[in-house]
Amino acid sequence: MSLVVAVACAALPSLAHASDWPAFLGPGARADAVGCKPPATWDLGTNVRWKVPIPGKGWSSPIVRGGRIYLTTAVPSGGDPPERLSLRVVCLDLATGAVRWDHEVFSKAAGGKLHKKNSHASPTPIADDERLFVHFGADGTACLDFDGKVIWTNDRLGYDPQHGAGGSPIFSGARLVFHGDGVEEPFIAAVARDSGELAWKSVRPETQTPRFSFCTPLEIEAEGRRQIVSPASHLVVSYDPATGTELWRVRYPNKWSVVPRPVFSHGLVFVCTGYDGPAELLAIRPTGSGDVTETHVAWKTDDNVPHNPSPLVVGDEIYLVADNGIVSCRDVATGTLHWRQRIGGNFSASPVHADGRIHVIDEAGVATIFAAGKAWKELGSCDFGEAALATPAFVDDAVLVRTEGHLWRIE
Repeated sequence: MSLVVAVACAALPSLAHASDWPAFLGPGARADAVGCKPPATWDLGTNVRWKVPIPGKGWSSPIVRGGRIYLTTAVPSGGDPPERLSLRVVCLDLATGAVRWDHEVFSKAAGGKLHKKNSHASPTPIADDERLFVHFGADGTACLDFDGKVIWTNDRLGYDPQHGAGGSPIFSGARLVFHGDGVEEPFIAAVARDSGELAWKSVRPETQTPRFSFCTPLEIEAEGRRQIVSPASHLVVSYDPATGTELWRVRYPNKWSVVPRPVFSHGLVFVCTGYDGPAELLAIRPTGSGDVTETHVAWKTDDNVPHNPSPLVVGDEIYLVADNGIVSCRDVATGTLHWRQRIGGNFSASPVHADGRIHVIDEAGVATIFAAGKAWKELGSCDFGEAALATPAFVDDAVLVRTEGHLWRIE
């Protein structure tokens, strides 16, 4: 499950250096590696600067801050079957791949409900200039310094996630915001970044079942109003970042288990509606109040819309990578289809743009690179030989790829 996490930053303090990749989908949650010039083709014989094993299992994406890489993982205890899982943060040196430190943050009993594509460490960390924040869904959230010292933990917002944790936290001013879209009483919550104390918690509007989802919220500003766009099962809701009060909603009944991160561009919020059956992509004007289902959806389509990978906007085009390997490109403003192309494979990771090229990796570990533009042009592919559900990170002129057992630096 491509999972998620993120920044749409009104963050205080700021998000470090231009060469950092401090959250899921990078600076501003744009999935756009501005200034990064990775290799045009990836060759494991010539482009691997280093490859290091990562203990345990986790599908969180790597993040980069200040020359260090941070990711989470779940390491089983000894025994067959293992009795416990150690939920850990691993810090690696960006230049060499050497492990700087590897610390346990939480521990939990092994077993329990978990989707076959998920892990117990799927939400991606997020960092500011001073601290690192990690999230393990219902198992807890924590703040650490960059040497791995735990500053605070909060494991008091438990819920039944049905298939394990999915969405990642975001910054909203001095707060950390994340979803708790479990089986019952799904919610969105904000905690103080300096203490982990609950600032507000908003229970989702009453809807039909199932009610669980795995999405990451997005903070935006539209017409001078800051808001947190928060897709959930059966509807997307916009909240006031200060209070958690609902601003507007758009309903999509009988659509649940929402995973893709929303995107904001050209004055529109793009939301994928989830399972079951064909997902829809909704282009929503985020300027209304109340129920705006009938008035603020500019355009929509159910043609090859992903259930897991997030949409990507580059220039005036929006790119969709469907789970079944069909890639499509549409006009942002109108939804007009420019092209579609089957590239094969099954996809959970989200596409990322760098230097005029779009990069995506399938669940078997095969990466495909194609040109951004109104005409399809494949540029290359690379088979890592291991399963891959995490979205790559881009920093300097390198790509960090997390596969089932390793982290790779490609350049």
